[in-house]
Amino acid sequence: MNFLAHIYLSGDDELVKIGNFMADGIRGKQFEKYPETIQKGILLHRAIDTYTDAHPFFRKSTKRLHERYHHYAGVIVDIYYDHFLAKNWNNYSDEDLEVYISRFYQSMHTHYDLLSEKAQNILPYMEKQNWLLNYQFIEGIQQILTQMDRRTNNKSNMRFATEELTSYYTDFENEFTIFFKEIKNYSSQQLNSL
Repeated sequence: MNFLAHIYLSGDDELVKIGNFMADGIRGKQFEKYPETIQKGILLHRAIDTYTDAHPFFRKSTKRLHERYHHYAGVIVDIYYDHFLAKNWNNYSDEDLEVYISRFYQSMHTHYDLLSEKAQNILPYMEKQNWLLNYQFIEGIQQILTQMDRRTNNKSNMRFATEELTSYYTDFENEFTIFFKEIKNYSSQQLNSL
């Protein structure tokens, strides 16, 4: 799962959302230096990633990309799935997507001192280009994948991955829909047990 899904699966607590959002940059036991609620978000993020990587529908989606993108297939599917969440947002939330995202950015500013250095560095770019909102558009996904490809010195070829998205659009969307129903239930259970 990518940023939007991780934030959404965090429930209503701002600090859980922030912890889940910035968890990728926090290694090992470094999470213990954060307030308890942020720790909960970081641990939830790790549980979601483990569940996602093993899920048969996520694996089905990545298999379709593996020959061309190798170990980047999972990263690409994470982005695809955020696209389907943003595109179908009204199926998952009563709150307008733009309002939801605006509230999240505001929360990041309110709790800026609690953010990891990586999260602090990424926030201005994320807001300026409005990544979370633009996930709903294929052009937005293209922009994100191109930026990510640049970080690999264009070795990952992720800049081409919207080709498969458009070619197998219905297959990816169906896999996402089934998967997301299950990850929502799983995340809710994890939140209750953390």
